[in-house]
Amino acid sequence: MVGLLNIGSLVFGLIAWILPAVHLQRHAKSTHKSWAAFSVISISACAISLCFQIFNTYHLVKIGDWTALMDIMGGVAFSAAVLLIVTVALNLMTLLLYRGKTQS
Repeated sequence: MVGLLNIGSLVFGLIAWILPAVHLQRHAKSTHKSWAAFSVISISACAISLCFQIFNTYHLVKIGDWTALMDIMGGVAFSAAVLLIVTVALNLMTLLLYRGKTQS
């Protein structure tokens, strides 16, 4: 069951990137009414993904698997930073693109 945390983290991380990217691709056809909901869902998916990684790290600490922790922490920290930076950047682009277009 703990092995699903990494898969869930990957899935939610992809959701965090795909939602704003798809919404940015469809901005010419969109009615501009749901961009805020997509951004909230995207940021929430990013938070869930990071939370799953924290739970996985907690599990490794709890069972005392220090070797695994030393092996993965550099990659986990780097990938968490990339996930957060790209998610925020995509949602900022969405905000800048749709700001003022929903008021009609």
